[in-house]
Amino acid sequence: MFERLREDIAAIRERDPAARSAWEVVTCYPGLHAIVLHRFAHACWRAQWRWLARFVSQIARFLTGIEIHPGATLGRRVFIDHGMGVVIGETAEIGDDCTIYQGVTLGGTSLTRGAKRHPTLGRGVIVGAGAKVLGGFTVGADAKIGSNAVVVKPVPAGGTAVGNPARIVMPAAGGKKTSEPAGSGFCAYGITPNADDPVSLAIHGLIDHASTQTQRIDEIVAALERLGARVEALDVADGAALIDLKRLCTSMDGKPADARAVSVES
Repeated sequence: MFERLREDIAAIRERDPAARSAWEVVTCYPGLHAIVLHRFAHACWRAQWRWLARFVSQIARFLTGIEIHPGATLGRRVFIDHGMGVVIGETAEIGDDCTIYQGVTLGGTSLTRGAKRHPTLGRGVIVGAGAKVLGGFTVGADAKIGSNAVVVKPVPAGGTAVGNPARIVMPAAGGKKTSEPAGSGFCAYGITPNADDPVSLAIHGLIDHASTQTQRIDEIVAALERLGARVEALDVADGAALIDLKRLCTSMDGKPADARAVSVES
C-alpha cells in the first residue's frame, strides 16, 4: 500500500511542475485522494460488499469532485490532475502511467447489464480536459486524446484523437520527438505538435493551394505581357473569342505572324 502511494506521489511530482513537495501532494491533490479511496472501494467491490463500496465511492465523490465507480480497474501511477468533474464508469480499465485531466468522462453507450460498456486505456494514455471516451473499445498504449474530443471508436497505439467526433492523427514516420520533462514524451492535456483536426488541415491546405495557384497565374500573365502577348475577348454575345498571338510569335521567332492569329469559337 505505502509502496504504491510513494509511486503515485513520485508520478505526480514528475508530471506536474506545480507540485513542490511530497507533503503538498499528499494534502492538496484531490486526484491522489480519489485514487486512494477508490482502492479501498474497489477491494470492497471485489469482496462482494457492493453497498459499502458504492458508499465509499460517494464519499470520495463528495470530497474530491471525482466520481470513480468501485468496479473500475486502475493501474499503477495513474494521475488525475485537478480532477473536478471526472467520471469513470464501472467497466472502465485504466493502464499504468495514464494521465487524466478535469472534466473527462470514460462512459458507456450500452445498457446491457454485465457487458463491457466502458473504455480500456492502455499504458501511458493521456486524456485531455473535457474529453469524452464513450464505448467498450480500447485506446492503445501511449495514445493521446485531445481536450474536448469525443471518442467513439478505438484509437491505435501512439495515435492522437482530436475533434468531435474524434479523428485519428498518427505521428509522421521519423518525426521529431517532443522535448518534454525527463524525455518521457509526456504531453500535457494531450497536446502534440501538428495534431490539428485533419479536416482543418485539409481545408488550410486547399486555401494555401488556391493562393499559390493564383500567384502562379499572375506570374504567367505578367510573363506573357512582357513578351507582348494580348488576350482580347470579342463578340461575347455570340460566344466567340479571338486570341491574338501576333506580337508574341513575332517576339519569339522574329517572323511576320499575320497568318498565326487563331480564332477559337466555343
